[in-house]
Amino acid sequence: MTSRQEQNSGTREVRDAHRFDEAKLDAWLASHVAGYRGPLSVRQFRGGQSNPTYLLETPTQRYVLRRKPPGKLLKSAHAVDREFRVISALYAADFPVPRPYALCEDDEIIGTTFFVMAFVAGRIFWELDLPGCSAAERSAIYDDVNRTIARLHNYDYVALGLGDFGKPGNYFQRQISRWIGQYRASETRAIPAMDALIDWLPEHIPADDSSSIVHGDFRLDNMIIHPTEPKVIAVLDWELSTIGHPLADFTYHLLPWNMPELGIGSVGLQGKDLDALGIPAEDDYVRDYCRRTHREGIAHRGFYAAFNLFRLAAILQGIAGRVRDGTAASAHARQAEQAVEPLARLGNAYTGAG
Repeated sequence: MTSRQEQNSGTREVRDAHRFDEAKLDAWLASHVAGYRGPLSVRQFRGGQSNPTYLLETPTQRYVLRRKPPGKLLKSAHAVDREFRVISALYAADFPVPRPYALCEDDEIIGTTFFVMAFVAGRIFWELDLPGCSAAERSAIYDDVNRTIARLHNYDYVALGLGDFGKPGNYFQRQISRWIGQYRASETRAIPAMDALIDWLPEHIPADDSSSIVHGDFRLDNMIIHPTEPKVIAVLDWELSTIGHPLADFTYHLLPWNMPELGIGSVGLQGKDLDALGIPAEDDYVRDYCRRTHREGIAHRGFYAAFNLFRLAAILQGIAGRVRDGTAASAHARQAEQAVEPLARLGNAYTGAG
């Protein structure tokens, strides 16, 4: 059986649906990216299911291009212009993101909006138990991941120039409404467990209304780890970032501790011997985050878990909708649709937990 590491690592020939005029791109890069010198070769990264991502290679440099997919898109989805903006602000603040080079909103170049950033060499782990690492290295990597998300949530986003990057306050109300809309737009069949979450969530939003920069998909496989050190050197995939509730972001990041195997993304940590692996227990990981963000603890964990499982199910339903429409960016995207109902059922299991 092919592992997720094998499925998602490396590059491939550009998919037919995602091809473009490379000569046009080469000319644009020459006039918009300082120091760029062709000739250019283009390959597509295997991983990722949302915004097609390409490796651009020249004789002296490597770059990464992220673009909106072609075809009919859901409103507000695939906002690569927002990705470019938040990466630019965080790079200036010395947060671990790739160096941003240029944004192109002219559809005449490759057909859709795109941006170009630096290629960062390092390790991407698609398996959460970090095969091949020692227990000590796993512990150190998880600690640095925890430190990184806490650092993100501690930023003064107004001071970073991101005061208008999202609407502070009422985050859950707006997010629940947004994902209901996107789920309905992508719906391929009736799922009663999703309907139940749609009814329950708006009535159980906690009073805490904190705001921070949120990544929106803060997972281990969206990070590049230093080639030899247990250190996060780049956080990737900022498509869902906004000004939002830090606990939404962090508790989404916690999902793998209780996630069964559903055939999507990274394998969960449920049932693993975390102590032997050197991976922190969930409560210890929460404690470290709270210490770093000056919180006494996290109440209403049941609501946050149900919300994040609903949101993840809605995202996967969106991928299923793109399979239907022929615009999905991954050969493995069809697995997404099969995971929607199990995720919704798991979400409902938390609705009695507060």
